[in-house]
Amino acid sequence: MTDTPPDHLSIDPSSPHFDQPTLERGIGIRFKGQERRDVEEYSISEGWIRVALGKKVDRHGRPLTIKLTGPVEAYFQDTKAEGDEGKDQAEA
Repeated sequence: MTDTPPDHLSIDPSSPHFDQPTLERGIGIRFKGQERRDVEEYSISEGWIRVALGKKVDRHGRPLTIKLTGPVEAYFQDTKAEGDEGKDQAEA
């Protein structure tokens, strides 16, 4: 796996930008310099995020979202790659 997160990612399984292994690894989002934990979807190159609009849902039960524009930074929350886990145990 690479250490750069994807340019466009969504947590909605029906989206073409959904990627389960990347989401399991953990993605952190910084939007306009502040840490955001409520991001449903983001695009770094286009400079926007989608966040849920309170507890409102559409007629299909999916959360209503609003698009916010600004500088977006994405990073992996874990600092280790998957292959590095065994190396730490062998050194101890």
